Amino acid sequence: MSQKHDQGLSREERHALLQSVADLSNPQERYRQLLADGGFMGDERMVYNLQPENTAFVLSNTDLFSSANGVMGLGNIRPLIPLNLDPPSHTKYRTLLNPLFSPGRMAEQRDDFAVRANALIDGFIDQGECNFTEDYAEIFPSSVFLGLLGLAEDKLNLFLGMRDGILHPERIDPEAVGGDEAVKRVRDATAHQIYEYFGELVDRRRVEPTDDIISRFIETEVDGYKLSRDDILDIMFLFVIAGLDTVSDSLTCFYAYLATHPDQQRTLVAVPEIIPSAVEELLRWETPVAIAFPRIATQDVELPGGQHVPKGCPVIVNLGASNLDPTLFDEPYEVRFDRPRNRHIAFGKGVHRCLGSHLARYELAVTLTEWHRRIPEYRLKPGHEDLNYKPGIRHVQDLMLSWPG
Repeated sequence: MSQKHDQGLSREERHALLQSVADLSNPQERYRQLLADGGFMGDERMVYNLQPENTAFVLSNTDLFSSANGVMGLGNIRPLIPLNLDPPSHTKYRTLLNPLFSPGRMAEQRDDFAVRANALIDGFIDQGECNFTEDYAEIFPSSVFLGLLGLAEDKLNLFLGMRDGILHPERIDPEAVGGDEAVKRVRDATAHQIYEYFGELVDRRRVEPTDDIISRFIETEVDGYKLSRDDILDIMFLFVIAGLDTVSDSLTCFYAYLATHPDQQRTLVAVPEIIPSAVEELLRWETPVAIAFPRIATQDVELPGGQHVPKGCPVIVNLGASNLDPTLFDEPYEVRFDRPRNRHIAFGKGVHRCLGSHLARYELAVTLTEWHRRIPEYRLKPGHEDLNYKPGIRHVQDLMLSWPG
């Protein structure tokens, strides 16, 4: 991986870069190799960076690297809130939203999360095996989301369809595999469904408020400002594509690791109070959302690593590589559930740090707690040891687990 500036990337270099990013089966060792080779590649059209000091700089300086309009093309007709906003607009929305997703608020939901987790486990525990991806990981976060919205479980398939239509359009239409027109068609139709469904829900909650999160969005006010209907729709669109998928992906990565590390399983069973720390360490090690959405340089910028980024250039930073930074973590290539002061950036860094991080932590911790209480010993199902990590957000397709009857 070279440090290109004035001259463009060759076809071979660009291909090698894309290959290195797309192969997610063993990212930690790949990050080590890419960092040893410079950890940076770029020209006037794109920058891809793994160097931790550059990543921290890009994520922390919103005046130099803009997030505005960073995620379009998913069927959304407006930027997503608060992801695609820069300060001061971003600050206004985060001030409104942060209290609704505080650790205290999420702790209030823990018992509900546990009930939902156990209901899913009930469905397969007696079989001695499951497709963890399909039977648990893809369902649990959407079930939690229904609870936050005060909706019944019979809406689960609707929400799974919304998620898949945006993030996995090939599940809706097989022609959407590599077909730009088919992808756009599925995403546009799904986006219309998202706006329509949540628009009607917002309208109902204005007339008949409940204790759900939509009603809280409607009622919350800071310095005289309240969220508009479009504001809430743009927030909910982000929730569908972020809140319903990233936790699912994280769970598959966690359990792929745990299924192949029985000593770590036994630690979680014997010392369940270590689970919150284990969640942080597995987030650091696996970093399912390894690539942050691009930031656009607002002016010519010199990075801490010495590289030049021209104005208007998209900059992609790798969070997974930063989570292996030896200046922040002792023995970064070791997984230690008792690691003190785990300063990982799996949820990002700076003002755009993930709004739902506390929700995600509770979902992950509840799953580890309830699963290991009921299924204390498990492994990859024989014949399914070759794991298929799909491109994009890191996740395992069809993670097959089995356990003693």
